[in-house]
Amino acid sequence: MLITGGAGFIGSRLSAALLRDGHRVDVLDVLHPQVHADGEWPADLAPAAGRHRVDVTDLDGLEDVLREVRPEVVVHLAAETGTGQSLTEASRHGRVNVVGTTTLLDAMTRTGHVPQHLLLASSRAVYGEGRWREQGGEPFYAPVRGAAELALGRWDPIGPSGPDVPVTPEPQLAGTVEPRPASVYAATKLAQEHLLHAWASAMGVRLSVLRLQNVYGAGQSLANPYTGVLTVFAQEALAGNVLDVYEDGRILRDFVHVSDVVAAFRCALRREASGPLLVDIGSGQPTTLLEVATLIAELAGAPEPVVSGRYRLGDVRAACTDVSAAGEHLGWAPQTALRSGADELISWVRGARAAHVPTRA
Repeated sequence: MLITGGAGFIGSRLSAALLRDGHRVDVLDVLHPQVHADGEWPADLAPAAGRHRVDVTDLDGLEDVLREVRPEVVVHLAAETGTGQSLTEASRHGRVNVVGTTTLLDAMTRTGHVPQHLLLASSRAVYGEGRWREQGGEPFYAPVRGAAELALGRWDPIGPSGPDVPVTPEPQLAGTVEPRPASVYAATKLAQEHLLHAWASAMGVRLSVLRLQNVYGAGQSLANPYTGVLTVFAQEALAGNVLDVYEDGRILRDFVHVSDVVAAFRCALRREASGPLLVDIGSGQPTTLLEVATLIAELAGAPEPVVSGRYRLGDVRAACTDVSAAGEHLGWAPQTALRSGADELISWVRGARAAHVPTRA
């Protein structure tokens, strides 16, 4: 098995799990300094995994790896992930996420090696602002929130009946809710899905696409300013700082523990059906940003969070999924409750700070 982006947060844990399952695993990663501050292979990457320091946009480098490894399965995790950052560095995200994916496909073609199974880590970001419903009314798709609206504190979308009618978000579900990307990053992730589906269909390759909600857990990069919000909150709280909660504190997210995500990938690898798979992976439990900030502050012994009214362009108002389809198609369900996962994260960040691991703080 070959994992692109395999030295990252999810990839490191997935490679260890697959090695325990008895597979041969090779990881490919460029070790970008935004994620890997020291430019070195992470200490928690399994020693038994083959290591290839190659940029996913480097065709010659990819060809060399494919000729050596000849993987039956390719798990494609390599991607630039900063939602807000993608609006100011669009070419960077397009080059890595889109061109990197097509380069990987070209390398397979040029080496004459077609794997049996392709797995893509996609993102809940592809849904954009998602589908909402007016109280007692029909569902509607929320438009992208612009800078002018956010500056005025207009956080929730306005439904067809006007601003006086309450609206609520619906779960993000593949096949039910249309993808409508609200950031360059989201658009590149949807492009990855389309590219792989077209290529895999033509080549007779099994394709599995997992749209991940907000993944968190011990081991997430402490140096990356675009890392998960829980890791950012944990660092700030352990430093004794007041957590700054954006908008009105009611941004909605679905936080899924990395161990559950790894389990979902393992289930996707084991599935017997040969057709394409597209499922959403999350906890299925919507949580507001203020709720999770309050939890982190409590666990870290930090001051009570403050709702600042600040905002970030490209962020969506609500994101959560229903995991019943993943249960049906994969036999998978999340196991880690948010409180226990957050407690583990706090303990890990505390230890990393004591060991002087590079952080953003």
